[in-house]
Amino acid sequence: MEKIKIPLNYNYLSAFLTFSCNLRCNYCINRYNGLYKYKPMPAKDWIRGLNRIEARKDLPITITGGEPTIHRGFYKILTGMNKNIPVDLLTNGKFKLLKFLCEIPPDRIKRKAKYASIRFSYHPGYTNPIELLYTVHKLLVRNYSVGIWAVDNKDERIGLMEASAKDAGIDFRTKDFLDSTHGTYKYPKGLDGKRKKCMCKPSELLIAPDGRMFRCHYDLYYGINSYGHILASKVKLPTGFLPCNNYGLCSPCDLKEKNNRYQEFGWCSVTIKPIDKV
Repeated sequence: MEKIKIPLNYNYLSAFLTFSCNLRCNYCINRYNGLYKYKPMPAKDWIRGLNRIEARKDLPITITGGEPTIHRGFYKILTGMNKNIPVDLLTNGKFKLLKFLCEIPPDRIKRKAKYASIRFSYHPGYTNPIELLYTVHKLLVRNYSVGIWAVDNKDERIGLMEASAKDAGIDFRTKDFLDSTHGTYKYPKGLDGKRKKCMCKPSELLIAPDGRMFRCHYDLYYGINSYGHILASKVKLPTGFLPCNNYGLCSPCDLKEKNNRYQEFGWCSVTIKPIDKV
């Protein structure tokens, strides 16, 4: 199989090992989407596919979900990937700490960046804050690159957790809760619920649990319009404008103005133009 070349304008690469999760938060972003039922790939296929990606030091593959650590091949995938491929991990931290320490050395998920490579998510009402702080602290003192992030759903417990984390020397950050009424959006008409046509230019590689590749989170969540598979003999990621018939039903993840991988604000995952303006 040929290598998968990442276009220079791509800002984010993510591998969704599974959409299953060991938490049941009522404010989970996945509850606001259709969430197609994917059949997860085994570890050997993930390793073959991810190792095809031509890595750039400043652009890691983010291992995510759902909760990626509950994939039965999670540790095989992390240890089987080429060590030259930079990796980030998004997790809720509900894994066996000792096994993680034994299987994953600190340098495997660490790179030079303005934020932690292992980002723990705090879910007020569903996360035990003491257990999470304990896990993160144990990793921190062993030189792992770790931090805690929370989706700002205006729960007062987030502030208490932030204070506790900072007292322990742990980096704590918040992100906007993503729906049509929260956050800053570059293309607000994409969230008005009125289906329209447009031309859309992606800048992210989104790999579903079954290995299919998508240009945006709406397509990923509904399992439509895949442009390829990570195990196909040839894979070419889209770089130009592509027609879309679902503008207006977009996922907030794609239209939000946010920080890019250099922590520069104003980035948007897609560029939208009217159908007759390209």
